[in-house]
Amino acid sequence: MKVKRLLDCSPSELTGYGKQELLASIAGSEGRVLACETIGITPPLLVDVTNAEYAASLSADILLLNMFDVRQPVVQALPPVPASETVREIKRLTGRLVGINLEPTNAELAKENDGTLWQMKEGRLANAENARLAADMGVDLIVLTGNPGNGVSNEAIAKTLREISAEVGDRVMLAAGKMHASGVAGECGEHIMTESDVECFLDAGADIILLPAPGTVPGITVAYLHGLIAKIHGSGKLALTSIGTSQEGADTATIRQIALWCKMAGADIHHIGDTGVPGMALPQNILAYSIAIRGERHTYHRMAQSVNR
Repeated sequence: MKVKRLLDCSPSELTGYGKQELLASIAGSEGRVLACETIGITPPLLVDVTNAEYAASLSADILLLNMFDVRQPVVQALPPVPASETVREIKRLTGRLVGINLEPTNAELAKENDGTLWQMKEGRLANAENARLAADMGVDLIVLTGNPGNGVSNEAIAKTLREISAEVGDRVMLAAGKMHASGVAGECGEHIMTESDVECFLDAGADIILLPAPGTVPGITVAYLHGLIAKIHGSGKLALTSIGTSQEGADTATIRQIALWCKMAGADIHHIGDTGVPGMALPQNILAYSIAIRGERHTYHRMAQSVNR
C-alpha cells in the first residue's frame, strides 16, 4: 500500500492506515510531524472544548493524552460517550492520530505523588492488560515514559515494553524513553537516555525512541542527540524529541530555537508538553513550533482542513 506523508494526509486517509503505514507516513514527512501532549482531567483552557481539540486546531498531527486512565477515562468537555468510545470520539472530533502515556512506575517512589495531580492510577500503569485495553479503544500510539516523581526507570520501561510489544505490537505504534528523570536518582542529565538505553529499547520492540529535546535537560545537546538518533535511524526506527520540562510555557523565541535544534538532531516527531499551563502548551508556542519546523503553508493547511475530508 502506497502511503502519503502524514503532513499531507486527510482524516479519512489516516483511518485506512495500519501501524506500518503510519510509521512510513511519519518517516516520509522528514521531521515535520508535531505531537501535542494534553491532559484531560484538568479544566480545559476553553472551558467547553477539550484541550485535545484545542491542540488539534493549532495544527497538532498527533494528540498525546497524558494522565489517561484506560479503565476510567476522563476527558473534560468531551461529549458523553461510553468509556470504551472515549478515544474514538476524540478522533472523530479532531481527525488526528491519538496516543496515550503508560507508566511503569516504582510504587514506593511514586507514593510521593499521592494527593497531587500526578498521583498514579491503576489504569495508567504500563502493563500488557492496559495496553490491550488501549488498543481496543482505538489508540494509535502507546508511549512508555514517566511523569514527574513517579519513579520510572529505563530498566522498568524495557521490561514492560517487551510485554506490551508481545501483546499489541502488531496493532499499535510503541514509543519508549524519558524526557526527564521521573524521580529516579542516577538517571539525570545525559544519563536520562544513553546509547545502551536506546539499544535496549530497540531490542525490546520500540518503533519510536523518545528523547529529551536539546536545551530542555542539563547536558542534552544537539551533538549528543544527533549521535543517538543516527543509531535509531540506522536500525530503521524513528525518533521523537520531547519538551517535558515546562518549557512549553516559555517564550516563542525559546520554542523556535528548541524546534530547530530538534530538527538538526534528526527528530522525526516533535513533541511539545502539557504544562505551559496545566493541560496543554501555550497556544502561541504550539503555533511557533509548527511554523518553525514546517512553515506557515503546512501549518495553516493542517489547521484549516476539515475533519470531514
